[in-house]
Amino acid sequence: MFAKIKYYFEQSWVLMMAALVFGALLAITEAAWRPRIEQNTINQFNRLAGLLLPEAVQFESAAAEPVWIEIDGKTVPVDVKRGLDASGRTVGWAFVCEGSGFADKIQLVVATDAAFETIAGFRVLSSNETPGFGDKINIPPDQGGFFQPQFIGAPVGTLTLVKSGDPAEINDQIVAISGATVSSQAVVDIFNSYLVPIKQKLIAEGLLKTSP
Repeated sequence: MFAKIKYYFEQSWVLMMAALVFGALLAITEAAWRPRIEQNTINQFNRLAGLLLPEAVQFESAAAEPVWIEIDGKTVPVDVKRGLDASGRTVGWAFVCEGSGFADKIQLVVATDAAFETIAGFRVLSSNETPGFGDKINIPPDQGGFFQPQFIGAPVGTLTLVKSGDPAEINDQIVAISGATVSSQAVVDIFNSYLVPIKQKLIAEGLLKTSP
């Protein structure tokens, strides 16, 4: 009996030491790679935001702290960035929004004009929507996508998804992707959840000036 107990403790000690060693290695690896991962994320954001606001030569956070907005009863932080041209003038705003899609979470880089009145467009930062259907939200205008262009120039306000219509007509109605209504609605819902609350918060905090 004593031999079994001794054997148990010996094996447990080996497992505990192995767990500590592997845990330490994982922590060291994560610490080593974290700066590179964070920089890659920043680079990806800047690249996508730059496509939406081509006049911007750099993007900087509008405030020292993220803007906090309420979405579905939860308070969510958003790092709203100014797109600045070579003279330092604000040419637009860009930020990351996210919401639930058909298959998984959808993350978008969204941009607006400097007055925060019209949408400059969006690009997909990450998504796992159904290939051939929902993943058509990923197709940018220069690659023949018809969904993304509908947002360029659309008003900042409540957008409505419709099943049929003229996608070339830019207004508050977004024509859904055939066979991917859920993914299309998810993108519209993301816009409706984020844009107006962000605009209101920027105005409230004196970061966005409104016309007299």
